[in-house]
Amino acid sequence: MNATPPPLVATTTLTPKSPLELFIVFTLLAMQGFGGVLAVAQRELVDRRRWLTREEFVDAYSLAQLLPGPNVVNLSLMLGDRFFGWRGAMAAIGGMLLLPLVVVLVLAASYNGLSDYPAVAGALRGMGAVAAGLMLAMGLKMLGALRGNVMGPVLCALLGAASLALIAILRVPLAWVVVGLGAAGWSLAGWCIFRQGRER
Repeated sequence: MNATPPPLVATTTLTPKSPLELFIVFTLLAMQGFGGVLAVAQRELVDRRRWLTREEFVDAYSLAQLLPGPNVVNLSLMLGDRFFGWRGAMAAIGGMLLLPLVVVLVLAASYNGLSDYPAVAGALRGMGAVAAGLMLAMGLKMLGALRGNVMGPVLCALLGAASLALIAILRVPLAWVVVGLGAAGWSLAGWCIFRQGRER
């Protein structure tokens, strides 16, 4: 009796065809990202386009967060450079900023006239709740990428819980949390790598 083999899960990544494709994809990402592009970027770049694995996305985003400037803009710059050098970097960052800049300028110009309407205030509050939900869902989805992390699940969970406590409960400024816990995570990862090397 011939058993049908289970479908293979694609683990290979693909490459964008041109800088123009990068520009279009990042423009679409930016226009979907009301309240934050990160959750949309993870779904589009990892799940749909398969330009990155989940682990590569986590690594790239970690570096983007440590650099000065908006996280997703840093991410787009790094990914554009990875695929097409400086042309790809300019295409990706142009897609991320050009059309949203136009939309923001138009909305800012009309906000003073519309801000007194209760429907507008309610819509803004609703978008804030949706943005928080998107970030939470993206964070839960990215947990799977930490399975192969050199620090193991316990240390990763402790660093995540410490970040949550410092930001949400103690109200420590984000810059201090990134620098402090980033340095701690870097040191712990280095120690774990060193220890694994000695055990071999």
